[in-house]
Amino acid sequence: MTTIADSLADTLARQIASGAYKAGDKLPSLRELAQLHGYAKNTVVAAFELLVSRGLVEPRRGSGYFVLAQSTVKPVEEEAGSLGRAMDIVWLMREQLKTQPDAVAVGDGFPPVEWLADVRLDKYHPKVVRTGLGALFRYGSRFGYAPLRDHLVRKLADFGIGAEPRQIVLTHGANEAMDIVIRYFVPPGGKVLVDDPGYYPLFGKLKLAGAQMLAVPRLADGPDLDVLERLLMAERPRLFFTQSLAHNPTGSDISPAKAFRVLQLAQKYDLLIVENDPLADFKPTALPRLSALDQLERTIYIGSFSKSFSAALRVGFIACGAGLATDLADLKALIHVSSSEYSERTVDVILSEGHYQRHLNRLQNRLGEATRKALQLFDSVDAEVFARTPQSLYVWAALPGVADSLVLAKELLPRKIVMAPGRIFSTDSTQVSRWSRFNVGATADPRFAKALRTALRRRPGG
Repeated sequence: MTTIADSLADTLARQIASGAYKAGDKLPSLRELAQLHGYAKNTVVAAFELLVSRGLVEPRRGSGYFVLAQSTVKPVEEEAGSLGRAMDIVWLMREQLKTQPDAVAVGDGFPPVEWLADVRLDKYHPKVVRTGLGALFRYGSRFGYAPLRDHLVRKLADFGIGAEPRQIVLTHGANEAMDIVIRYFVPPGGKVLVDDPGYYPLFGKLKLAGAQMLAVPRLADGPDLDVLERLLMAERPRLFFTQSLAHNPTGSDISPAKAFRVLQLAQKYDLLIVENDPLADFKPTALPRLSALDQLERTIYIGSFSKSFSAALRVGFIACGAGLATDLADLKALIHVSSSEYSERTVDVILSEGHYQRHLNRLQNRLGEATRKALQLFDSVDAEVFARTPQSLYVWAALPGVADSLVLAKELLPRKIVMAPGRIFSTDSTQVSRWSRFNVGATADPRFAKALRTALRRRPGG
């Protein structure tokens, strides 16, 4: 069991590794650390002794504890430079956020940068400033920038979702939207349904909230309805977080019949569905969405512009019933005061121009072509593909002769091929998985096909 002293020692060790405390620096005194954290002095002493035993610091009589000059601790960003810690959600998120120009990130969650480069964010700044210079120096509305919410009403209507501006709350991306929903609905110990495999940052958020996750297996046409109903009957969860279209990590789309049945079960068992749709701009508008069938009665719709414009803008939104939207906007104000009106104005300007629709058309065409080529590649090596959709940023595939995709991921890492093995997308990351998530844009790099074929040939029967 990890003690308070262990945790404090680990924190100080990370600060030393990151350079916050350099060789020769004096650590804060026992009294300072005890007052800062509310710890007993004996706890701080125990933490310092742990650091001494690790060879990171040395005590100097009458002076305190100092970082050893000969300490050779690896920088934090180089820690765990293999996929041995791939089950650690925070570690994986750090790896996803790194920029490695010489690596082929076939497990990446984002479209290739060149697909988004034509948005040219730099050209929009003068127009953003002209839309309201004075307002850019103050906090915005708790609901977010009103003209962008008006635009989103029209965008949602294209998906068949009827909404008013008062039903939309703008957020710092889809991840903050999920945070707000979790804070509002999920108490410690609360039971929540999730897709399995599913979106691993969501799993981390729910664990942080102390929630109890109930796994609903994801099939090629949507959730496993038998398991879903059994869990609803036995556990009576309040929420189900799911992705109807372009599911992460499987790339699958829910079928119309299954979408209708999911909503029937939600009605029967008083279930609220949180539908995350981050790749909406990559898919045809007519595809079935739970929120379109339900019209936000038992659904909360979460959208984002991170995948289609830029993750750096950090603009997302929640669409839900008007009363709930007011509560969520209040909660957002309590946590963050407001979202970024500058970023929201930027998105609004982009949506106002005719270039936006041309950009989406190019995105969808590129995605369709990349999906076709990725499926050809996996067919050529006799891989098992989970779901075959015409446009999908992700292909969920099991490679022949690979019983544990984590083993293959470790094998390819020295060749600068960074995979996303299947177990990291499971609610139980200790379970061995044959599957991996592949980004169709990244699999087009010839280095991946070469490394993959070489690795498969080396296996028994290859």
